[in-house]
Amino acid sequence: MTSNTTPPRRRIRPLRRLGALAQLAAAGVVGIGFLTALVSLVSVGVGMILVLGIGILFLIAAVYVAWAAAWLEHERVEGLYGHGVPRLRIRTSGEPGFRGFLRTLWLQFIDGGMWRGIASLAIATVLGWVVIGAAWGFVAALGVVFSPATAQGRDVPLIGVAVSDGWAVVGGIVAALFSLGILFGVSLLDDLITRSILVPSREAILAEQARAAGAQRAGAVRASEVERTRIERDLHDGVQPRLVSVGMTLGMAQQKIDSDPAAARALIDEAHTSTKAAITELRQLARGIHASVLDDRGLDAALSALAARSHVPVALDVRLDDRCSATSEAAVYFVIAESLTNAAKHARATEVRVVVRSRDDAATGRLIWARVEDNGIGGATVVPGGGLDGITNRVLAAGGTAKLDSPVGGPTALEVTVPCAS
Repeated sequence: MTSNTTPPRRRIRPLRRLGALAQLAAAGVVGIGFLTALVSLVSVGVGMILVLGIGILFLIAAVYVAWAAAWLEHERVEGLYGHGVPRLRIRTSGEPGFRGFLRTLWLQFIDGGMWRGIASLAIATVLGWVVIGAAWGFVAALGVVFSPATAQGRDVPLIGVAVSDGWAVVGGIVAALFSLGILFGVSLLDDLITRSILVPSREAILAEQARAAGAQRAGAVRASEVERTRIERDLHDGVQPRLVSVGMTLGMAQQKIDSDPAAARALIDEAHTSTKAAITELRQLARGIHASVLDDRGLDAALSALAARSHVPVALDVRLDDRCSATSEAAVYFVIAESLTNAAKHARATEVRVVVRSRDDAATGRLIWARVEDNGIGGATVVPGGGLDGITNRVLAAGGTAKLDSPVGGPTALEVTVPCAS
């Protein structure tokens, strides 16, 4: 099998080198544009920062121009060489309001991956102009090689010196080979430099994995604590008082059963009604802890049942390719369930739209992406121990991300992304 697979890989390599040279030539032109725009925005921003703060807008633009340039370089390198370069993503703090925006901007500014991409693009720009020059030299050398055919016995100029036909052919061949050598060397150099700049070291990968594992563990602990507190609150405020009332009602009925059987019968009927209500509350509480339909029929069916029970009309749009892990589906389900509860209790919404999709990601594989948007009053914030805190930590425990956008006056939108194989 090795003999069958090795030759095709070798045949592809020259095409990869040609692709690298073509991309470097393009980077020489595009990179100049990006770097010029970046330097111009920073210069104007710093120069005008005292003029009504207008310079701040230019500096903000410079950060995102830098991100766009770095993203382009990451995609170029990964698409060409397949080094395993992590996909560059826009950083976000996840916090609402102006303070959250400032923190997001700061996180983006200190993103090491973005600045490594800028450094790689700057080097690629220089190498691109070397490629353009070497390619032009190769074409000119070929012209010298074939020039004796049209020189008709006259001397041929070679690097500013008039030489005879024979020396022109030899010199042209040498110059062409030298230009090809430069082109080949530049393609190898680009491969080596991008690998060293953009591909994380093994230590960095292990450190990031440890950080992510620690964050997931902390999120899981926090999510379980928030869930335990919610269950205790629901039991204490709902089922427990109702069961105490049932016990007191049955005690009163027991006292009246001999002296006033009719009143005792009425009290027993009241206790029976309260008992059924307590059972309903217990069922709802158990459903909030674990949705059995989620295991039996999947996320689509579970969300359909959830939307049918919602006090607020729900426009549900679910398109999933296949089942994911139980942890991932449970995280998305309870995020949407809590969001519908918040829309009904706090947002005073009259309509909620829920969209769930399967997505593919080159770095993490298949994902579940969900967006819940209501037309309520907005102003939702993450409060420790609250429902949104539970959502954030549950998603974090599943290895996903959550983004809340809830300006005062509405609407409120919550987006979550969870890996399918959590």
